[in-house]
Amino acid sequence: MFDCATARDPEHRRRWVVLVDGANHQLHCLRSEAAARGIRIDIVVDIVVDFVHVLEYLWRAAEDLHPTGPARAAHVAEMARTVLQGHSARVVADLRAQARTRQQDSPVALPGLERTAAYLEAKQPYLAYHIALALGWPIASGVIEGCCRYLIKDRLDITGARWSLTGAEAVLLLRAVLDNGDFDAYWRFHADRTYQRDHANRYQHEFATAA
Repeated sequence: MFDCATARDPEHRRRWVVLVDGANHQLHCLRSEAAARGIRIDIVVDIVVDFVHVLEYLWRAAEDLHPTGPARAAHVAEMARTVLQGHSARVVADLRAQARTRQQDSPVALPGLERTAAYLEAKQPYLAYHIALALGWPIASGVIEGCCRYLIKDRLDITGARWSLTGAEAVLLLRAVLDNGDFDAYWRFHADRTYQRDHANRYQHEFATAA
């Protein structure tokens, strides 16, 4: 991934946005790879945690606090808006306050709420969704995952298929050209390059001598 980004932007003139699911090992690998290449996180690279993963945690907290569906959904919507506005710390504080109140009323375990508060607190540096949205950055990987399923899985993950790396890459490149509606333009380019390679370059000196 860093090789690809460096090839496209070798002088680091653009901001690099990395969308992650928030796994600690994943974040560690990103930072280690960046450090090994002399690339500064938060200066060149911005890391954003997939908002869908945040929503999953918010639902877990709401399940602990609200036994009924409508109240639960409303609470999740309220927390989600607050996080998207860049106030994840406020959500953490509210959740922990509600946990203390519940514990005073009736001591019961609230594992979903505690895990959500800990998750939001740990990932807070990567939850600046208000900035990401203002700059047009992606905050969820659904489009990417959907593309992977449609472009790759539907074509390659079929019964009995065996693919080499070279063969799979060739098929996927052709599939991408077709799905993007660029096949006609590509085929004209391909035919021209074939002519240049197999005919014009090979026999040009003979044409010049005959002339």
